Amino acid sequence: MEIVIKDNADTASRTAANYIAQLIRRKPNAVLGLATGRTPLPLYRELIRMHQEEGLDFSGVTTFNLDEYVGLSPEHPASYNYFMRTNLFDYVNIPEEQVHLPDGLTSDIPAHCSEYEKKIEKAGGIDLQILGIGSDGHIGFNEPMSSLASRTRIKTLTRDTIKDNACFFSSVEEVPRHVITMGIGTILDSRTCLLLAFGENKAEALAGAVEGPLMAALPASSLQLHPVVKVFCDESAACQCRQTDYYRWVYDNKPQWQQFE
Repeated sequence: MEIVIKDNADTASRTAANYIAQLIRRKPNAVLGLATGRTPLPLYRELIRMHQEEGLDFSGVTTFNLDEYVGLSPEHPASYNYFMRTNLFDYVNIPEEQVHLPDGLTSDIPAHCSEYEKKIEKAGGIDLQILGIGSDGHIGFNEPMSSLASRTRIKTLTRDTIKDNACFFSSVEEVPRHVITMGIGTILDSRTCLLLAFGENKAEALAGAVEGPLMAALPASSLQLHPVVKVFCDESAACQCRQTDYYRWVYDNKPQWQQFE
């Protein structure tokens, strides 16, 4: 696990975007796992800039999103389908048929989740999975005590997650109680996991995920099991980590062929 600490979210996001751009240029048909919420917004803005100003080509890229609310249509302003269109897909050249998101309106959730897993497998697996981290340590919508071997499925949100996501709705009462989410096992199948963490409210969860024990109570700690994890965070999010000097030393002394800035 490599921890990259930058001064602020924008700088960390630009560095993460460089890493993703290297993958796309090296493998134009890369399969990306995408996340939603406030955390990846600076990253998506930088990828859009790279496409529009530097010609970064997304035409061969296939995407799979982590999750979606149960009961929301793709046109609902708080749906993750709508989020992805308005914050990334409308501004880059990923063909629509190469975009995949869970269907919040499916009439058979177990069958849909099984089919989603099969689509990922058919695409050759996810090359790079973008992740945020919840203040309680969740990744995707795998809330605390989720199985570390879980696959795509329906999950019930915790009260804290509902409260955190209420800012995207008119009121906390409008936040759906259920979601479809990739499981932790699905996430760990990705060839690379890229975790973004910004702000002091993520500091405790990030420290636990990176330096704490592996436990279901902190789902992001499962990333310790993955062979290739890149964490891009700001100073505030890293403030409770104990080994920050070492993380900075490692990053500053990377061999040339490993650098992505």
